[in-house]
Amino acid sequence: MAEMRHAEALTEALVAIRRSSPDPASQTAWQEIDQLMRSLLGRPLSGPDVELATAWAGAQTEQPDPVILRELALALDRRAARDPALRSNLRQWLERRALEPDSAGVRPATAHPDAGGHANCIGGSAQIVGTVVQARSVHGGIHYHSAAPLPPRVPRQLPPGSAHFVDRREDLRALDELRQAHQDGSPQVIAISGLAGIGKTALAVHWLRSHVHDFPDGQLFASLGGFGPTGPVETGEVLDQFLRALGIVSVPVELTERIALWRSMTAELRLAVMLDDAYSAAQVRPLFPSSGASLVVVTARRQLTGLVVDGAELHQLAALAPTAAVELLRRSGGGTRVAREPDAAADIAARCAYLPLALCLAAARLAARPREPVNRVAAALHQGQGPLEMLQLEGHAVIRSALNETYQVLPTAAARTYRYLGLLPIERYDHHLVAAVCATSMDDTDRELGTLIEAHLLEDLGPDTLRFHDLVRAHARHLGEIHESDATHEEVLRRFVEWCLATATATEELISPSHRTLPRSYTNASIQPVHFETDAAALAWLDTHRATLLAAMRHCAAAGWDETCWQLVDSAWGLFLRLRPAEMWVESHTLGLAAARRLGDREAEGRMLTSGGNGLRNADRPEEAADWYAQALRLAEEDGDLRQQAQALNGLGNAHRAGGRLDQATQFFTRALEKREEIGYHRGAALSRLCLGEAALARGDHDQAREFLTRARTQLLAEGDGYDAARALAYLGRTRAAGGDSDGGDRQLRQACVEFQEAGSDLWEARTSEMLGQNAYERGSLEHARMWYERAIELYRALRPAEADRLSGRLRHL
Repeated sequence: MAEMRHAEALTEALVAIRRSSPDPASQTAWQEIDQLMRSLLGRPLSGPDVELATAWAGAQTEQPDPVILRELALALDRRAARDPALRSNLRQWLERRALEPDSAGVRPATAHPDAGGHANCIGGSAQIVGTVVQARSVHGGIHYHSAAPLPPRVPRQLPPGSAHFVDRREDLRALDELRQAHQDGSPQVIAISGLAGIGKTALAVHWLRSHVHDFPDGQLFASLGGFGPTGPVETGEVLDQFLRALGIVSVPVELTERIALWRSMTAELRLAVMLDDAYSAAQVRPLFPSSGASLVVVTARRQLTGLVVDGAELHQLAALAPTAAVELLRRSGGGTRVAREPDAAADIAARCAYLPLALCLAAARLAARPREPVNRVAAALHQGQGPLEMLQLEGHAVIRSALNETYQVLPTAAARTYRYLGLLPIERYDHHLVAAVCATSMDDTDRELGTLIEAHLLEDLGPDTLRFHDLVRAHARHLGEIHESDATHEEVLRRFVEWCLATATATEELISPSHRTLPRSYTNASIQPVHFETDAAALAWLDTHRATLLAAMRHCAAAGWDETCWQLVDSAWGLFLRLRPAEMWVESHTLGLAAARRLGDREAEGRMLTSGGNGLRNADRPEEAADWYAQALRLAEEDGDLRQQAQALNGLGNAHRAGGRLDQATQFFTRALEKREEIGYHRGAALSRLCLGEAALARGDHDQAREFLTRARTQLLAEGDGYDAARALAYLGRTRAAGGDSDGGDRQLRQACVEFQEAGSDLWEARTSEMLGQNAYERGSLEHARMWYERAIELYRALRPAEADRLSGRLRHL
């Protein structure tokens, strides 16, 4: 109470001297305060002193607001509470003000002479406290009526939560964990980022509303308009809004003063502040309260990684899960029709890419047309530009507009990268690919991709794997098509397919160096393939780029780029040889064969027929494979190409062996071996011997099988073909076990497993594991048989589901 009386007296004195005419006494009093403030503010400022400086700056105007003078008095009083010298100086100043007359000859507490010559005089160090009435005469009683003090205003500005909020359990749990882990000391800052329309605001509001009890001093909200039509909201405007919400009537004009006052006002408050749709870290940083007990939640389309230096924690929001997306569609307007047409509802959710904004717009269309079947809306979303154009609100294409807002603030180079990637017929990107397509250095590429990731236009799936959200990809494609010329469009796609060709050819040279590489042709000599240190790295690249290579092949076939088409197929031989993707193998060679025939390139046609026949055989289509091999043989005989004849003959042998015709298979293998030895093709001869050994094993001729396989392994190792040498070893192990030496056979098979692991061949590791299981079963060791069969099934499951099912049936009968 004493401090309050002191502050009130100080306020009255300050108001009196600033409202008086410029008489000497008032000027002297103000000069004394000015000197006092200069001495105080000339020292290093601490937190509360910033408040004092802000109030003093506001009091410098010619006619300061009494509210500002009161804030100055309160700030001085708080400073005096911890500064005895200042407390003494202020008391003496107030005492002088009580004794010195003003320009009218009246002391501050003395009646004016007009009061009939009567005066109530206060002298010495006496002070009047409380309510005072100064009057000439008083008749009757005087009654004071004081209004009950108003409770302090506590702002509750959070928007209402969404009535259709669904799921997000993992996100809410993650935010709760961040909240629990935070330690007071500085305000906690959480930045929630994600694509436009992904539900950032709904999540933030929902989560903050569940924690309002933690912030008794209020919850503040501001929409920062980061990507709005008029541009980002000025920081000073938001501070004005926040300060007024906390009860400040007269807000300073200068931004620095507003920031200082905001920090002073929030120093001891427990506030939750939500900053929605932020544009940058710089925009939000001045809006952080100073209390360590406060919380700031920022939502943004960009990641705002710049806030990490301020101790912010980042949370990226992804699209909804499919089931949650269908539930949102139901709640937002789809109603019972969603349950009646679950397949159509799931299709709508997928076409909306599980984006909440798109789903709500689709639901609004359903709600507006209660008799329209769900499947009709789903069909509409498959037409034209799909959700980008179809999902409108009051005639406005909302999704496209939101993405346009994000795109329009991109730097020029990043915007170009965005459009170029939209033109590509693929869904996954990496730095080398983008550098080739955009003809930029790796450093520039890294910077542009970083900008797109920051803006949540690209998702970083890691390692070095990027993708567009489905609706973003459609938007990027649309912009690429309307902004890039036909010539640029073709150039971008040419660079893409030729980079695929150059890099796949580089893998072929590492994985199968003895495989004859046919000539390659490029229109762009500057294309740089990826450099691989090992064949394992090359195989890993092929594995992760299967879809990319197939898309490139399809595009070449559709565009009539026939030469590049068959060369792409041929360059992927390492992929087909080691990883054996059955459907891709057949489709790609069908495209390559057609391209070679359109060109009239007989050498290319022969290569497509023999390697494509291998694919058909791998896909368990031996009769079709035999037909392709037969065509290749006729072509090679017409051209007198002995090497290609041997290749076709060996293929025919494999097709007949797969069909169970072992005698015919042996005849073809023998003819192939003769031709290969005739032309000195040693690796090819070793492969024919491997096939002859396999056929002999199938016939039960273990001695002949051992002879062929032993020689084949020796030759293959000499040729540097470790993969096929491991195949020979696996068959040797099986031959040895079938001949009675089970332990010796197991040792060879286990060694073959190791070699297949090193070569990256899961399929042959699975086959060898199955052979080990068969060996164990034949010697009566059912436990070991089960162990090896289960290992083989696990490997088969991802590669050959039919093989996994076949072996599972065998396992059930053990």
